[in-house]
Amino acid sequence: MVTLLKRLLGGRDDGAGLTPLYEAIVAVARRPDWYLEGRVPDTIDGRFDMVSSILSLVLLRLEMLGEPAREPSARLTELFVSDMDGQLRQRGIGDLVVGKHIGRMMGQVGGRLTAYRDGLAPGGDMTGAIDRNIHRGAEVPAGANAHVDRALRMLAAGLASRDLPTILAGDIA
Repeated sequence: MVTLLKRLLGGRDDGAGLTPLYEAIVAVARRPDWYLEGRVPDTIDGRFDMVSSILSLVLLRLEMLGEPAREPSARLTELFVSDMDGQLRQRGIGDLVVGKHIGRMMGQVGGRLTAYRDGLAPGGDMTGAIDRNIHRGAEVPAGANAHVDRALRMLAAGLASRDLPTILAGDIA
């Protein structure tokens, strides 16, 4: 009832409180090592791949935190969609096709969630997940894939040691 009243009276949390977390995700995704040692293409697609990959790891951690993290997880996803919408519009994508592009991007995030959940599980194929979702099948030196694998695993392990308030404050790396 209180939530309904907040929404009706304009007190709805628009996700602004999650801005530090989203900014931290983008900052981690823009680290030069991904693009230099990891050979992620420093292109629009490569940067999207890294933002969506880091976002996916954070969403997986929030998923593990259960009910208290459900709303922040949804709000974080909304921030991502809003950012991607703005990025598309800045690139000149018009209203008629923005929704289609956003839908495709969200499908890619969903695919990464599954790929990284499976890849990080015991016996999982994280190397294959990275090849498909970050390097997109491009030939890269084995050391590049190993760098990305190691860095994503370290990030996932670091997230696993953080509680919800710490993550929501943007302390993810």
